[in-house]
Amino acid sequence: MSKKQSKIDFEGSVAELEATITRMEKGEMSLEEALQSFEEGVRLSRECQKLLASAEQRVKLLTEDGEEDFLNDE
Repeated sequence: MSKKQSKIDFEGSVAELEATITRMEKGEMSLEEALQSFEEGVRLSRECQKLLASAEQRVKLLTEDGEEDFLNDE
């Protein structure tokens, strides 16, 4: 997956999650619609958490590698 694709997926998921929350906050849904929206919100939230954890791990690895290279150059 390219960096651009990850960014779009994360930002798109966040935007979709925000839209779902807004619809739910209006209180104009039936119980079934609200439950479906809640399920979708949980799915989107988990997807975003996974993407953030992956990005955090990549940054950690890059930072650790950079520190090693810097220390070896001295």
